[in-house]
Amino acid sequence: MRRPELDRTFALWFSSHRYSRRLHKTVRRLVPDSDVRFLLSESGSGKGAAFVTAVAYRLSEQHRLIDATLAEFKLTHEQLLQVKKRMRIEIEAGLRKKSHDHAKVKMLPTFVRSTPDGTENGDFLALDLGGTNFRVLLVKIRSGKRRMVEMHNKIYAIPIEVMQGTGEELFDHIVSCISDFLDYMGIKGARLPLGFTFSFPCKQTSLDAGILLNWTKGFKATDCEGEDVVNLLREGIKRREEFDLDIVAVVNDTVGTMMTCAYEDPNCEIGLIVGTGSNACYMEEMRNIEMVEGDQGRMCVNMEWGAFGDNGCLDDIRTIYDKAVDDFSLNSGKQRYEKMISGMYLGEIVRNILIDFTKRGFLFRGQISEALKTRSIFETKFLSQIESDRLALLQVRTILQQLGLDSTCDDSIIVKTVCGAVSRRAAQLCGAGMAAVVDKIRENRGLEHLDITVGVDGTLYKLHPHFSKVMHQTVKDLAPKCDVTFLLSEDGSGKGAALITAVGCRLRDAEHN
Repeated sequence: MRRPELDRTFALWFSSHRYSRRLHKTVRRLVPDSDVRFLLSESGSGKGAAFVTAVAYRLSEQHRLIDATLAEFKLTHEQLLQVKKRMRIEIEAGLRKKSHDHAKVKMLPTFVRSTPDGTENGDFLALDLGGTNFRVLLVKIRSGKRRMVEMHNKIYAIPIEVMQGTGEELFDHIVSCISDFLDYMGIKGARLPLGFTFSFPCKQTSLDAGILLNWTKGFKATDCEGEDVVNLLREGIKRREEFDLDIVAVVNDTVGTMMTCAYEDPNCEIGLIVGTGSNACYMEEMRNIEMVEGDQGRMCVNMEWGAFGDNGCLDDIRTIYDKAVDDFSLNSGKQRYEKMISGMYLGEIVRNILIDFTKRGFLFRGQISEALKTRSIFETKFLSQIESDRLALLQVRTILQQLGLDSTCDDSIIVKTVCGAVSRRAAQLCGAGMAAVVDKIRENRGLEHLDITVGVDGTLYKLHPHFSKVMHQTVKDLAPKCDVTFLLSEDGSGKGAALITAVGCRLRDAEHN
């Protein structure tokens, strides 16, 4: 005798078996190119809920560890005030005679005694040497009601064998380029005043004398270090015996930036560069510059602020990633402030963080690709693109894939967060340094409130979507008694060198009259 409950069980089994067969058959017919398998769940809801909880816990723990790591890059107001205070201490050390030799922020006198006053007039030559390209410019400055600056320039390559040959070969090549340009412009017979933008570390002893301390940027020309580069140029012109020039000034690119902006805004007395590297200059009171005789008036000081922190005064805010970037750099232990704020190094900090996160299983499925092992893969432009507010995560993912990083959308979120933390800290540190400068100028002049303009150049400042805004806000927060305007420089190096030459000629003529 058959039991009714067995009949019901069999009927249910046959019905479900027939249902599943039909389901499988229908799926195969509708998607013939896919191999779909069905797996019966055991204790689905209970076990599944546990798995969901476990995954959620893993992700929340992962986010907690990521946040804890990046918290080191979130500087408090008090920490930034400390950076400002320490920069001020280093500025004072660089200005004083007894501490100058050991100071890390060198505060080098430039012998630029005045910014343009609008009366500058005439035709000037400018040279711009700072890398593998060399520029020669003719700059026509006109004063009066229709004040204007007209520029003509030509770019010449400097071959690597010249960069790394003898000093005589290098300066002969430079003079050859000048000769070609004078022919090109049809002005070889004129003895024009010249300004030389020479973007290498120099100790200036006068406006027209600069002793090269050391080559950088791949230059290794012999018999130049320790020599006056203006004399080397004059000797090259003599050897050519084709023309003569009145070399009035040797110029640092930061000073050129300040002078270019000062021509547009007389209130501009500070120059700032935030690009591949970083540096600043400003008009200091002569009475405070103990390395130069005289107490009257002002002189522009080239801070060389990239070396801030080389004495260990920033070690409490440097991370293991900053130390790794410094250790593997060409100038380990030097330019530590620059390595925390400039475009040449920010991408390397990001890459080191991403490697660490990948090792810890937070990124790229825990697999360190060859691309991630490649130094300098993260150029400044990629950081700027990744942090753009207009960019969707899919586009961030595309950028990472172009770099050879196979990422998920979750990876893209983490990478964008890392880039934001690193660049924000950079902008805040730069702002803290600038706050120290503007407050010093205000105190120098005994003012309750200071209105001043900063001339700025550099790709990081110009192209990054958030850097300038964060930096401006930091200066405002840390120097509330200063109203600071930031003015972008156009063609700072060439135009600035010509303007410094024009100002130098004006002051020289005034002394003779």
